[in-house]
Amino acid sequence: MFKGRHFDQSVILLCVRWYLAYNLSLRDLEEMMTERGLNVDYSTVHRWVVHFSPLLLERFNRRKRTVTGKWHVDETYINVRGRWRNLYRTIDSVGGTVEFYFSPQRDLPSAKRFFRKALERHDRPDRVVIDGSRTKRAAVVSCDTTNHLQDRSRRWLKPILIRQSQYLNNRIEQDHRRIKRRVRPMLGFKSFASANATLDGIEMVAMMRKRQARYACDPNPFLAEQFEILAA
Repeated sequence: MFKGRHFDQSVILLCVRWYLAYNLSLRDLEEMMTERGLNVDYSTVHRWVVHFSPLLLERFNRRKRTVTGKWHVDETYINVRGRWRNLYRTIDSVGGTVEFYFSPQRDLPSAKRFFRKALERHDRPDRVVIDGSRTKRAAVVSCDTTNHLQDRSRRWLKPILIRQSQYLNNRIEQDHRRIKRRVRPMLGFKSFASANATLDGIEMVAMMRKRQARYACDPNPFLAEQFEILAA
């Protein structure tokens, strides 16, 4: 993963972790590295974050724990070049992140892509809690029907129970704050691609803090140790 890089792996991981986990700007990290005798430009740190966040998330997902059968689904908004884009998110009944999907639109095709992504990576939920959105309800019904048709085991699959309530979704609205707390100081992203990659890393750090991954060497490693394990 780090072959051919000018800087050592430990420096790259440190900058990526600090940027994703804490309210630090790119220039803050440039200054902090200078104090440690390392000449790292802030644009280099940005390139590291965009490049390595999706790779680390992919490795994290291989270790991700099983989620429960009750999902809370909602979306929040991320600023990209002055325009609000949609971040679809779902958590389970114990607060673990199930899946997320960053989309430039808020429409039925985007909602379907999000649910298909979640169903492909996880077992079908028994229950899905959403707000009053007809779009999300239609997406769940459509993806559930498709999932039934693609199942070749000929077993009887109980339809996903859909609960629509603004008040039952307070859990995920609170969970959005973990992401918004880190995104807010960034003052908006300059491109959709960089926002998408950075959100991969921010969501991964949130899952790390929720202890959602399995590690053979240590059941409860620190954040820094989890980065080292994934990069090994």
